[in-house]
Amino acid sequence: MAEDFAKAVEDGLKLAKRIYLGKDKAVMTAPKPPSPPVQGLADYYLPSAPMVYAVISDPGFVDNPDFPSYQPHVYGRCDPPALIPLQMSGVDLEVNCYGDTAFVQISGKWRVHCVMGSHSCDCRIAVPMGNQGSILGVEVDLPKKSYSTELVGLEESKCIEKIARPQDGGFMKPHIFMLTIPQVDGGTNISIKLRWSQKLLYNDGQFTLTVPFSFPEYVTPAVRKISKKEKIQLNVNSGIVTGILCKATSHPLKETKRHAEKFSFLYESEVLTWSKTDFSFSYSVSSSNMFGGVLLQSPPLYDHDQRDMFCVYLLPGSQKSTEVFKKEVVFVIDITDSMQGRPLEATKNAISSAMSKLGPEDSFNIITFSSETSLFSTSMELASKEAIERATTWLSTKSTVEGSTCISIPLEHAYEMLSNTSGSLPMIFLITDGAVEDERNICDQMKKRLKNSGSLCPRIHTFGIGSFCNHYFLRMLAMIGRGEFDAVCDLDLIDNRIQKLFSNAFSTVLADITVDAFNDHEQIEVYSSCIPDLSFESPLTICGRYEGSFPDTLKAKGILGDLSSFVMDLKIVRAKDIPLDRVGHLLLGYFFFFPSKKGAGEMLFVYGLLKVRNFPRFYRYYQDRRSIYSRLRHGSRKINSSSKRFVFRWNHRS
Repeated sequence: MAEDFAKAVEDGLKLAKRIYLGKDKAVMTAPKPPSPPVQGLADYYLPSAPMVYAVISDPGFVDNPDFPSYQPHVYGRCDPPALIPLQMSGVDLEVNCYGDTAFVQISGKWRVHCVMGSHSCDCRIAVPMGNQGSILGVEVDLPKKSYSTELVGLEESKCIEKIARPQDGGFMKPHIFMLTIPQVDGGTNISIKLRWSQKLLYNDGQFTLTVPFSFPEYVTPAVRKISKKEKIQLNVNSGIVTGILCKATSHPLKETKRHAEKFSFLYESEVLTWSKTDFSFSYSVSSSNMFGGVLLQSPPLYDHDQRDMFCVYLLPGSQKSTEVFKKEVVFVIDITDSMQGRPLEATKNAISSAMSKLGPEDSFNIITFSSETSLFSTSMELASKEAIERATTWLSTKSTVEGSTCISIPLEHAYEMLSNTSGSLPMIFLITDGAVEDERNICDQMKKRLKNSGSLCPRIHTFGIGSFCNHYFLRMLAMIGRGEFDAVCDLDLIDNRIQKLFSNAFSTVLADITVDAFNDHEQIEVYSSCIPDLSFESPLTICGRYEGSFPDTLKAKGILGDLSSFVMDLKIVRAKDIPLDRVGHLLLGYFFFFPSKKGAGEMLFVYGLLKVRNFPRFYRYYQDRRSIYSRLRHGSRKINSSSKRFVFRWNHRS
């Protein structure tokens, strides 16, 4: 799909050369982008900032809506349609950061400068998002009508396919969301407001925010007399952190306000060309040791759940002298036919790199599986240079084989290998691209085993490749195993994302975390029943609800890398300016691609917002070519009746 998009943009830029822009020779032609590289054409034309494109099926409509060019008529049609990037006359970026979550809003103005005033065309919005981005909403204002997205429960729609089709909306790539504005007249000015959330990166006590904000030259209006105003507003509320030090920024921000844990910056300027770099900002916290706190807040009036909210933050600090755990690691790798080619090769590279980062006191093993399993060694191997070389050679000989994705047996083998672990943190890394049939049984069995394992039981980290594996099962399995889950649909990102998962797990500094009040008060409900470990590379957030009064004091306990006990007092703060209802909710955006007989396929965008009183033990989506069916599986706890799945659609107002 990305290659098709790039080709459509390239065709659109060629069509745009027909546009006559006035008598002034200085502005006779539109800005020309440099020639794209022969390799990587798709990446070159993918949006690196919010963009709007005119969807052109009939090239004869392409002309300046103000100054007809009277060029020879172009016969034929563009199939697939060409995409002409619209010129932008203004852009405002507003970012509100709360802890490790950022809410981004971009307001921009575009003009359909490339279609005759007597004709109209669809306009396609493309929204690239940052780290773990999740689209929240889109608003469009036209001179005579407006549109806004809304979340609609599936039960309110007879057929999901009538709401979300590829031409209407969906993900072109996991981080690029697209939506289409129907039939906009040539010469129309379009005002668009885009909202999404994303995560800040954290490393060595420093938070870093990166927002896609690099605009290509060809969206700059060719007429120089048009005012071009660029504005960036950044607001940071770290919640419990004081002593913040700003480290770096990509744009010349001016500090406008600072108070303890809150500060604001502003950049505003008339520019000749739009920003050529992504907006980035980083800041560090003063504490070098682990610390944490609790934010309390009353629910907003519109919330269906009127219990008070809480959010526990734990940060590892910046002192890397804290000892990390000795590790015992088992890599469990899917080698079924569907992993053939780049998925398996990238996985092998990532695992080889991960083994090289193990210490001499760490141990490891590798299990490959399809319908049968194969072990590198019958027992755990110390991570010596010789053992790692043998494992790398053994892994390089493995190729894909026919068979079904049978995950339960290799997981059982991995667990048995780690069952007698002492003095180290056992870890299982499961990497797969397939769907399995016995997900519930696997989750139940692993939950029972881990519950009976005592302290420092095996951690289960999961990684999904592609859109056909059951991401929900992998997420739930990681949650049960106090591990982390990640997934990619873009094969180019496999190596990088797997290594990031390994790096985060290998830098664990606090395990078996408990908060005393969570088990002693029935009126306190935590959204996650298993609290994951704290890593140097990621702060930990625990959210939930409570009734009545919250405890006056709260302690977090855990086990350090040297196996000593750790106790930390948590500072309790009543949060006023942090929207915990937005930060704390589980916000999921997914897309499904259904192959068709013609090979083109259909893509449906499903947007899930789960507000649950008790988090379900297990949930999965059944994928079908014609529709999507959902089933929530859970135990004795009941899910609130207002829990729904949603799809995105336009809400049209004339």
